Amino acid sequence: MAHMSRAAAFSLLLCVPLALAADEVINDVTELNPIVVSSVVAPTSIDEICAAVKGAGGAVSIGGARKSQGGQIATEGSLHIDMRGFNKVVAFDPQKKTITVQAGATWRDIQEKIDPYNLSVSIMQTYSNFTIGGALSVNCHGRYVNAGPLVLSVKAIKVVLADGSVVDATPTSNSDIFYGAIGGYGGIGVIAEATLKLTDNVKVARSDEVMPIGRYRDYFFRHVRNSPDAVFHNGDIYPPGYDTVRAVTWSRTDRPVTVKERLIGRHEGYWLDRQLIWIISEFPFGKWLRQHVIDPIIYLWSPVVWRNHEASYDVAELEPGSRKTDTYVLQEYFVPVGRFDEFHPKMADILRRHRVNVMNISIRHAPRDPGTLMAWARWECFAFVLYYKQGTSAADRDEVRAWTRELIDAAASAGGSYYLPYQILATPEQFRRAYPRVGEFVALKERVDPGHKFRNKLWDAYDPVAGPAQAR
Repeated sequence: MAHMSRAAAFSLLLCVPLALAADEVINDVTELNPIVVSSVVAPTSIDEICAAVKGAGGAVSIGGARKSQGGQIATEGSLHIDMRGFNKVVAFDPQKKTITVQAGATWRDIQEKIDPYNLSVSIMQTYSNFTIGGALSVNCHGRYVNAGPLVLSVKAIKVVLADGSVVDATPTSNSDIFYGAIGGYGGIGVIAEATLKLTDNVKVARSDEVMPIGRYRDYFFRHVRNSPDAVFHNGDIYPPGYDTVRAVTWSRTDRPVTVKERLIGRHEGYWLDRQLIWIISEFPFGKWLRQHVIDPIIYLWSPVVWRNHEASYDVAELEPGSRKTDTYVLQEYFVPVGRFDEFHPKMADILRRHRVNVMNISIRHAPRDPGTLMAWARWECFAFVLYYKQGTSAADRDEVRAWTRELIDAAASAGGSYYLPYQILATPEQFRRAYPRVGEFVALKERVDPGHKFRNKLWDAYDPVAGPAQAR
């Protein structure tokens, strides 16, 4: 019996690592959301994606660059599809200014392909190392003047549905899939390919002006929104006063470039940028130094660069040395343009009362979304992109939940909404108020994914059919 027990114990020791090896932890950039999935597949062909989805007996989750910040890329026990190896350029037509890519490609991959033809991406995030599939799934936007959400630059997508079938969708053909999958956070199917509109790469020169926040809206409409030359724009609100804005615009120019590189180097370390962010967030007078010393030095001159250069930053620029005890996080709120001056005082009051360690609030602008079911821009809007630092303890996370819900209510009271790629902290009621077409989205999902196979922590929280709300 003793011999049998030792054999059984030895056998068990051999089996445990094998069982554990079948699981893998998926986390996002914040490192706040470790999720154990049952297995991971990394397809390199659309047939492999179809086979994985069709053969999955349970939940399927989808991830790319993993830059979302609240578990939108996975759920426990799911088959996780890692799209990063599915990253080829499928077709490129310089004359028609279009490109078709697999969803695991990054904006930087596209930039390197099209820059020799003096073409540029029409709409993308500020940072170039996000995947196309992820960007489509959140319907991203950037600093592009009058460009709005990414969907406005998409000609077509190819989507793998829950039964393993492939659908080609455009704004006019299978438009329900098109407007459901874009901005649908992996809830409708796997976005496998996308055909995007391109534009000309041009030289742009930077200009800036510092002003009281009460002047900003009028300034934007007079000098930026209707400017034929403005390409990029953002307004940076300085904490902790939240009463001063530096409006920064990059405009077309015929002046010679002052930076010869057409793209920022892929392996740029951003050491100085990261040190400055640490100083701003940790030094007693860091935010004062930024507003009154660091930024005035940075904006002493007016560089001229290629559009592609200004669009080729890497998110490593924002990466801290460690995320063990604290982490950098984003949030974003949208309000109709006419209610800018109603929202920003409420936002400032909430952030001051809760002593949020805000590094920056960037103001963006977007025209109305053309019809995605999960649209964040249901009207022409201003976006307030909040970049802050928080602790990782349970108490810290509870505090973030409290002030986040206050901000969501403040945006809602101004007729606005909030963005979904970040921490999942809104109540179900807040979510439904911000995204009133979610019922249509769920109805579409019931039709094309009746088993609610496509899941992640976002849909675990807010899909009324698939599971109970997890936001508490």
